[in-house]
Amino acid sequence: MTQKNIVIVGGGFGGLSAARILLRKNHKVTLIDQRNYHLFQPLLYQVAMAGLSPAEIAYPLRALIGRKKNCKILLGKVIEVNKFEKWVRTETNKVPFDSLIMACGSTYTYFGSDQWEPFAPGLKTIPQATEIRRRVFLAFEKAEREADLKKREANLTFIVIGGGPTGVELAGSLGEITSFNIYKDFDHINAKQAKIILIEAGSRILPSMTEKLSEEAMKELRELGVEVRLNTRVSDINAEGVRIGEEFIPSSTILWAAGVAANPINKSLGTELDKQGRLFVSRLLSLPGHDDIYVIGDQARYEWGPEKTPLPGLAPVAMQQGRFVAQVIDLKARNKNLPDEFKYVDKGQMATIGRGRAVAMYKGIEMHGFLAWMSWLVVHIYYLIGFKNRLFVIFQWAWMYLTFRREARLIIEKE
Repeated sequence: MTQKNIVIVGGGFGGLSAARILLRKNHKVTLIDQRNYHLFQPLLYQVAMAGLSPAEIAYPLRALIGRKKNCKILLGKVIEVNKFEKWVRTETNKVPFDSLIMACGSTYTYFGSDQWEPFAPGLKTIPQATEIRRRVFLAFEKAEREADLKKREANLTFIVIGGGPTGVELAGSLGEITSFNIYKDFDHINAKQAKIILIEAGSRILPSMTEKLSEEAMKELRELGVEVRLNTRVSDINAEGVRIGEEFIPSSTILWAAGVAANPINKSLGTELDKQGRLFVSRLLSLPGHDDIYVIGDQARYEWGPEKTPLPGLAPVAMQQGRFVAQVIDLKARNKNLPDEFKYVDKGQMATIGRGRAVAMYKGIEMHGFLAWMSWLVVHIYYLIGFKNRLFVIFQWAWMYLTFRREARLIIEKE
């Protein structure tokens, strides 16, 4: 027995994992996404830092699952969910469902200061990645032609706000670019003299990892020339730079990696939210009072373990939850017994800092340096979708490792 229609909103890690299982079990699936591709977000910073091109970390959804007869893909943004009449609405379509999986992911939050966004873009989408790339490499070009020393210094000052994995990866890549990649490319500036500042409001970077790994990451960043400021809060951001208390740091390139919030669609569902805008879900990942609506990944708050800690917004969490709800829906359709609850299997955490530099932890095992970087490389290549994508990425990383060159340094101006 199959469901009449299962609607999945979001083609990220969670939504795609659920869709694949449901399609294999011959359920009818409608996948709705704003983009026509699945994006491998863990490597998005490589696009922003000119290590990879967008097509190497994205794959068309129709090529992945759209060719299956029981699959329908709609390009659009869900703007309304009716829990009682059981339908979702996009800008152009009203889609009924028997079961709904919400897997819309998250966005950056500026903690009530949304006016900072134009000056400090976040990194969640390909357009944001190419915009960051544009700003970074345009800053060097502006510095090259700038006669005023103060303005040149501002162009060569890069500020990353947020010491989580994304912030650390961006800051490390900037340090690598200025130290190894482009220092010979200019006549009037020395890229090695660029100032890179990583600002973190907490007492250490990578707070979800152990203190030892945080210290190792700090050490690696400093070796790449990154200045790390801890216990530091930003009070203002504008076109000229960043204010920290009484200090103002002139900078033409400011990158935001400080905090995330669940997709705003959560607010329309009329259910309790946590401080990050995530929906509280049942032990089967369903919406309270609506056991045919499931919420997974960054949209959901699910507490796990003896300390009832909310699961982090990581790809392994979304993938495991996607597979779990697909199995629950299939068991319901076949009138089988359901599991008691979703059980998360910790896949560990890792963050790369630069060429041959990374930190990783898995089931009590801690790694740093080259071994951690190789582990990070293997894991990310393994999960990258598409054989051609894997081949390109392996080639690009091998080339960068041997030559210190980044071939995707295109400055694409806004139209």
